[in-house]
Amino acid sequence: MLLRNRIPSLLTALALVFGSALYLLYADYQRFLDTPLAGSAEGWVLDLKPGMGVGDIVRELQEQPGLSRPALYLETHIRLNGLASRLKAGEYAVTPRITPRGLIEQIAAGRVIQHALSVVEGWTFQQLRQALAAHPKIVQTLREASDAEIMTRLGRAGDHPEGRFFPDTYHFPTGTTDEAFLRRALAAMDRQLNDAWSRRAPNAPLDGPYQALILASIIEKETGLPEERPAVAGVFARRLQKGMLLQTDPTVIYGLGDAFDGNLRRKDLVADTPYNTYTRKGLPPTPIALPGAASLAAAVNPAPGNALYFVATGDGGHAFSATLAEHNQAVRRYQLKRKN
Repeated sequence: MLLRNRIPSLLTALALVFGSALYLLYADYQRFLDTPLAGSAEGWVLDLKPGMGVGDIVRELQEQPGLSRPALYLETHIRLNGLASRLKAGEYAVTPRITPRGLIEQIAAGRVIQHALSVVEGWTFQQLRQALAAHPKIVQTLREASDAEIMTRLGRAGDHPEGRFFPDTYHFPTGTTDEAFLRRALAAMDRQLNDAWSRRAPNAPLDGPYQALILASIIEKETGLPEERPAVAGVFARRLQKGMLLQTDPTVIYGLGDAFDGNLRRKDLVADTPYNTYTRKGLPPTPIALPGAASLAAAVNPAPGNALYFVATGDGGHAFSATLAEHNQAVRRYQLKRKN
């Protein structure tokens, strides 16, 4: 009878002990999930490879600073919250104060590290290819491909690649291919060019968007001053309307290719190539560089005026003239200034 009376008390005591143990375990589990990870003050990078399962990811995490608790905690959190199928491969920035809970949420959301490559206004397509090939986080699939083969792979067979890719700073995760990068920059230029063409002035002397792209590339190489681009465009527009030669050095330099040694000589100006605007009227056959949005806008909306000439002043700008006599005088003045 005495033993029978003690059994409920014993069971109650065991239940209390078991409940307390569960509570302490749960509290430790929650504390682990919400305690910032230990590690370096700068943080670190967690690189999860494609094909990793929950167990692989947990083991990878266990090897990192500040995650010395049992793997069971991590795996339990992942499975209880239905995150197992959502964990994504990639590089993740583990900041000094992030918690295990926050890190798992970051992985499930696929918030991977974004790398960057800035495509500079005025670059040629070859310079863009070199930058892509040199970037350590871009997967190389086009290294041996010719320019024509690249355009075919991008769905633009027969198109010349020069000027077709929009200069901007692009962000992307590790593993992005050079083809995917170019496809994105190509689409960006298509949007920018179509938008600029839709806003063109009614008197712009251009037959279509591609001519606007060609002219914009010349403007891009002629001046680095945003405020000058419409004025430069105005000179070229009036020359085209009058049937005058454009006489722009950047096209000649582009036509020389690898033969250009940094010094443009008189013989270069009279040597005929498809890009020599001193010997051939109209626009060259293709763009000569990657134009930015400001040059595209200037090409289709040239500034009004009567200037037909301009010369570099030596300080990054240009002096504009309406007559050849005024231009020659400006050339002598600024040549003397440079000599002095």
